[in-house]
Amino acid sequence: MIRRPPRSTPKPSSAASDVYKRQIKGCDKKLATNWITVELFAVLNKKNLSITQSPVSAKNLSSLIKMITSGKISGKIAKDVFEKMQSSDKDPKQIVEKEGLLQLSDPKELEKIIVAVISKNQDKVTQYKSGKEKLFGYFVGEVMKASKGKANPQLVNEILKKKLH
Repeated sequence: MIRRPPRSTPKPSSAASDVYKRQIKGCDKKLATNWITVELFAVLNKKNLSITQSPVSAKNLSSLIKMITSGKISGKIAKDVFEKMQSSDKDPKQIVEKEGLLQLSDPKELEKIIVAVISKNQDKVTQYKSGKEKLFGYFVGEVMKASKGKANPQLVNEILKKKLH
């Protein structure tokens, strides 16, 4: 007889599962599935709760996922917001606005930060242009540091590539 190991994720009731499925309609399916099976189930396991007892409502989780896909917040910021949602189940939009966590997606603002990072690191720019392409990650990190983690990573990559070439 073959025994299966115990499940590491809670088995959702069909009613609760249906609620989450309805709420995440319109969300990126892969991202929503990941947030439910990884982030939400981790919280449920840690607190020994069923999905019907979730500290984060399906509606608010859906709202958080939509903020990620729209580019309003990054995945890193979303995890911080999700952490705060667990204690109050507040609307993630309220948390983001109250704490000033909106992602910086204005190309002109990002360009200012990038130009400042490049001008402070001319030695590394020279190394990068002479073939040390791994330094690209260094520049991205410096821009993220300068923006306090709020810069839109995709835009940072696009603008940096243009500026460094």
